[in-house]
Amino acid sequence: MNIGIIVYSWSGHTMSVAEGVKGRLETGGHSVTLVPVELAAERKQGDRKFEIASMPDVSGFDGLIFGAAVEAFSLSPVLTAYLKSVSSLDGKKVACLVTQQFPYAWMGGNRAIGQMKKLCRAKGATIVGSAVVHWAKSKREASIAAAVSRLAGLY
Repeated sequence: MNIGIIVYSWSGHTMSVAEGVKGRLETGGHSVTLVPVELAAERKQGDRKFEIASMPDVSGFDGLIFGAAVEAFSLSPVLTAYLKSVSSLDGKKVACLVTQQFPYAWMGGNRAIGQMKKLCRAKGATIVGSAVVHWAKSKREASIAAAVSRLAGLY
């Protein structure tokens, strides 16, 4: 399967998880492309004014994983803007990944996943699963491993 992993990572945390998913999927025989959503200029976290420099094309992928961090208990505004700009996700299997600083998914992760799913469904996607990584938790590595395993197992 040809899978695209589209990620906006402000701090590098979400990107590091996405790289783990990419490696696991490739080990499973999939063709995987990891594409960052890049901005035209540096952005401070929480800033709502930005310009997306690259709009990754999703048309060539059978499956997609979208990833970003939780910001202010919501999905990152950068990934939100990107997903709103995608023309169609018809026929695509989509999984959602968020990373968050707080130790419990109800502290923003669940909401961000819900927002991402809603945006993707509105574009015609079939949601196949999701994962939340808790960055500040003492069991961070176990959280990352579980997310990598869960997301890679969806395809």
